[in-house]
Amino acid sequence: MKKYPNIERTFLMIKPDGVKRGLVGDIFFRLERVGLKLVSARMIMATESQAKKNYPGTKDWLVKMGEKTLNNYNSDLKAVKEDLGTTDTYEIGKKIYEALVKYLMEGPVIISVWEGNHAVKVVERIVGKTDPTVADIGTIRSDYGFDTPQFAVKSGRIVFRTLIHRSDSAQEAKREIEHWFGKNYKYLGDYIRTDYTDSL
Repeated sequence: MKKYPNIERTFLMIKPDGVKRGLVGDIFFRLERVGLKLVSARMIMATESQAKKNYPGTKDWLVKMGEKTLNNYNSDLKAVKEDLGTTDTYEIGKKIYEALVKYLMEGPVIISVWEGNHAVKVVERIVGKTDPTVADIGTIRSDYGFDTPQFAVKSGRIVFRTLIHRSDSAQEAKREIEHWFGKNYKYLGDYIRTDYTDSL
């Protein structure tokens, strides 16, 4: 068995809106087209506990989520207060956390594990930025996303629908894979079953 330092695994979830819109096949196709390998996949209904543990939920994380929301409003505190009832970043973060959990429980989700050369960064590039108005053209969120933070709030939602959740790092991917597939899941790390140079 050969060792390839850049081969890694990453976690990707297609959220309820992506499943409902029938985008699973195209999303998987885009990932396979660039050479990533599908290792595991499952359709589930996320429990409240699973959805909560998908996010760190720490105070620092909640504050950062609140700060991100303020940035989405271009720091217009009057509009933030009008829409969310508070300008406190921690309180906003708690509201977002609760809404994210409910979002993941709206319908079935597809959880999956992908393997390949720099898999985390490759998936990040293919998926695109969360806001479709600034996502690079040709990314999944640019092609299929239409919800934005402002539209969500005006529609009575505190979080907007982003189609996909992906791991931010190899370490986070390991945690998320174990969370969604169980701690006994075989994580091979730097080792792979197939010689990737065969396809070059």
